Amino acid sequence: MKPWGRYLIGGVLGVVFGVGVAVQSVRGGALGGNVAFGPWQTGADFGTADAGALTRAVVALRGLLALPAHEARYYNAAVDDAGRALDGKCRYRIAGGDLPAQWWSLTLYTADGYLAGNGPFSIESAALPASEQRNWQVTVAPTRQPGHWLPTAGLDRFQLTLRTYLPDNDGKAAADRSVLPTVTREACA
Repeated sequence: MKPWGRYLIGGVLGVVFGVGVAVQSVRGGALGGNVAFGPWQTGADFGTADAGALTRAVVALRGLLALPAHEARYYNAAVDDAGRALDGKCRYRIAGGDLPAQWWSLTLYTADGYLAGNGPFSIESAALPASEQRNWQVTVAPTRQPGHWLPTAGLDRFQLTLRTYLPDNDGKAAADRSVLPTVTREACA
């Protein structure tokens, strides 16, 4: 084979491999500058002018992190407190208290970033009675549960997104692990 043929094949394979890795990174939601707090991850550059190309591509594709940092901070969990992947056939207790924001919401998504099942899709602090604002609990499970419940629709894998709106520190820093909710697996089918 002539040298130019090898260069052409090598170039084409390089471009195909590069595009494949880029597509996988964006579709997988791998956000640059991630900071982990137990099961929760947030990005250092979410909602800022410093957001990198990868963060911007993921936001453009999934639209989950669209507000500027001074309006909302986003925390995503794909694992429980023990580091196990969130399994839609299991029951989890998400427990928290006061969060450093004016209000918050907790939403369940498929592993691909879509809303799961027929709802309810989200629980928000404004919907909780005053007696539960400082100590709240949400059950995530495939079947109806008493109290506040988010259905998994029996998915193999799912993820949770916690949005804190109008954060106390104007979104300049992530919340400390001590104030973020726990994600505890209670039982599996």
